[in-house]
Amino acid sequence: MRRSVEVPGLGHGGQPIPMASVVNGIVMTGGISGKDPATGTIPEDPAAEVAQAFANLRAVLDAAGASPDEVAKVTVFVADRDIRGHVNPHWLELFPDPESRPARHTLEANLTGMRLQLECLAVLGS
Repeated sequence: MRRSVEVPGLGHGGQPIPMASVVNGIVMTGGISGKDPATGTIPEDPAAEVAQAFANLRAVLDAAGASPDEVAKVTVFVADRDIRGHVNPHWLELFPDPESRPARHTLEANLTGMRLQLECLAVLGS
């Protein structure tokens, strides 16, 4: 069976799309932005937006019952490649062990109203 995962304050603008879906122990997220769940706004500062996106990723993983150790891949969509410089500190904080990090792919994308978006694949119980 499939289970939808929601996080209060995060969502897709009233669209009927969950933040993540869990099927047979596989967690697949939708786009996770740097939107502040308390205010519903994207931070003006790029570093703050990236920090919030990683905090939101952690919140979605928690809601799905997953830990960072169960993440297999993260895709980082960026509107401008300059934002990449803000990603690694949060990446290293979430995945500190150099012998156990997920795969990561960064792609430029036409993002509306944001500088980056994260997408994640995790396997529960891995």
